Amino acid sequence: MSNALDKLRAFWRLLKSYVSPTFIMLMCASFIMWYILKLQYTYTTDYSVLVNVEGERMRVPCVIEGKGTNLFGYRVYMHKEIKIPLNDLKYTIESKVDVAAGTVVDNIIIDPQSIQSAISVRVSDIKVISVGDVPPLRMSDLQTAGEKK
Repeated sequence: MSNALDKLRAFWRLLKSYVSPTFIMLMCASFIMWYILKLQYTYTTDYSVLVNVEGERMRVPCVIEGKGTNLFGYRVYMHKEIKIPLNDLKYTIESKVDVAAGTVVDNIIIDPQSIQSAISVRVSDIKVISVGDVPPLRMSDLQTAGEKK
């Protein structure tokens, strides 16, 4: 770490001999102003939202649109999960037979448009344009989470 600081100080001394410190400060200030101005535009990007449905956590890939300042704030500062009750979603139950274990596994398949509208209601200042593949939820996991409450 000390070696890196020494190299940085040597680079700064070399830079000061060729370029005025005032120029460097104004260059940094102009970069910051340019970046602030660019954040006022509307952007579209991919973002994975952490969703909690009845105690079961999953990442839902979304395409979101919003002002750069709002998107920057959500990417940097918002690492919270969005809690959505299963009653607010449209879903179907799909049964599969697990041959190895000899049991029937029930999965809940959530409708992508219902989860998109549920996320849109809970996230302000950002428009959710589309939702990617929503992972299925295991019915047994949701039943045990309900029993714990």
